[in-house]
Amino acid sequence: MNDQANSVEERFETIAPATLSQWSRQDTTWMLGLFGTAIGAGTLFLPINAGLGGFWPLLVLAVLAFPMTFYAHRGLTRFVLSGRDGADITEVVEEHFGIKAGALITLLYFFAIFPILLIYSVALTNTVGSFLEHQLHLQPPPRVVLSLMLILGLLAVVRCGEQAIVKAMSLMVYPFIVALLFLAVFLVPHWNGGILTTASTLPEPSALLHTLWLAIPVMVFSFNHSPIISAFAVDQKRRYGHNAEERSSQILSRAHVLMVVMVLFFVFSCVLTLSPTQLAEAKAQNLSILSYLANHFSNPTIAFAAPLIAFVAISKSFLGHYIGASEGLKGLIVKSGRRPAPKTLDRLTAAFMLVVCWIVATLNPSILGMIETLGGPVIAAILFLMPMYAIRKVPAMARYRGQASNVFVVAVGLVAITALVYSLLA
Repeated sequence: MNDQANSVEERFETIAPATLSQWSRQDTTWMLGLFGTAIGAGTLFLPINAGLGGFWPLLVLAVLAFPMTFYAHRGLTRFVLSGRDGADITEVVEEHFGIKAGALITLLYFFAIFPILLIYSVALTNTVGSFLEHQLHLQPPPRVVLSLMLILGLLAVVRCGEQAIVKAMSLMVYPFIVALLFLAVFLVPHWNGGILTTASTLPEPSALLHTLWLAIPVMVFSFNHSPIISAFAVDQKRRYGHNAEERSSQILSRAHVLMVVMVLFFVFSCVLTLSPTQLAEAKAQNLSILSYLANHFSNPTIAFAAPLIAFVAISKSFLGHYIGASEGLKGLIVKSGRRPAPKTLDRLTAAFMLVVCWIVATLNPSILGMIETLGGPVIAAILFLMPMYAIRKVPAMARYRGQASNVFVVAVGLVAITALVYSLLA
C-alpha cells in the first residue's frame, strides 16, 4: 500500500504549500480539466434527449442542472479529501469501510468507467475514419491501423503524467467552448420557436414527473466528471492542505457554472431551432445534433466542423476517463495481493488499456451502448449515494451532516438509479 501511496504522490510535481489568497493558473487548469471530462460527446446528443420531453420538463431540468451536478461532485470530492494524505478514492473506501467493501467498490468503480473508455475508443475511430473519407475525400487506413494510431496518440499524452493529461484537456477545452458558442450563435437567426410550441399547455403533474424521472439521468451523465474527481481531490489536498475543501469547492463551482451556462445555451439554441418532430427524427436516425443540423441546413461549414468538434470532445473525455479507469485497475491489482513497483504498475496499466481499447475499437461492436447503460447505476451510486452514506457513518465527515443539500443529492441519486434500472427493464 505504501508503494501505491507513493505512486499517487509521484503523479504530481513537488510544489510548496499554497494559500487561498490568490486564484492560481493551476486552479484554472483544473477547472477546465473538470469541464473537459464532463462535457464530451454526450453533449452533442443532449439537445435531442432533453428536448424531446417538451418545454416545461426542459425548463425544470435547466433549473436543477447546477445543484444536481455541483452538490454531487462536491460530496465525492469531500469523501476523497476525508482520507489520509495521498489516498485515492479506492484507498479511502477501504480506509472508511474496510478491506472487503474497498475491494467491491474498486471493482465496481473500474467496471463502471472502463466500458465508457472503450466506447470513446470506438467513437474516436469512427469519427476520424468518417472525416477522412467524407470531408477530406481520402481513403482512411485499415481500421486496425487507424485505431492503433489514435489510441497510441492519446496514451502518449497519458504517459506524460496526470498533470500533462489535465493540461492537455484544459487546452482542448478552449476550441470546444468556441465551437459550442459558434454553433449556438449561428443558430440564433434560425430560431423559429421550436420547442416553445409545447409551452402553451401545462403537462399533467403525473406526466411531468414521469418525464423528469426518465430525463434526470440524461442530465446527470451529461455533466458527469466523477472519473477525474479522485485525482482532483488528491492534488487539492497536496496543494492546499487543510484548505483543500474550500478551494476545491470554489474550483468545482466555477467549473459547473461554466458547464451549465455553455451547455444550456447550446441546448436551448438547438431546441428553439428544431421542432419536437425534428428532434424525434434525429433520435430515430441515431444522429448527433451536429450531424442532423448539417443535414437540415445543408451547410458545408457545419458538415466540416462537426467531426472536428466531435474529435476534440471525444479525445478530452477519453483522457479524463482514463484517469479514473487506470486508478480503478491499479487498485484492483494492489488489492489482489500483488504489489509491483509504481513504474511497473503504470506500465502494466497502460499496456492493458492499449490492448483492450485497440481490440474493441477495431472490432466496432454495437453492444457498447448497453454496457454504458449498465454502468450508469453504479456510477450514480458512487457519485450520489456513497458520499452521503459516508457523511452519516464516518467520523471524519461528521461536520457535513445536517445540510439540506445532502437530502437533495440522495433524492437525485435515487431518481437517477431507479430511472436507469427502469429503462433497462422496460
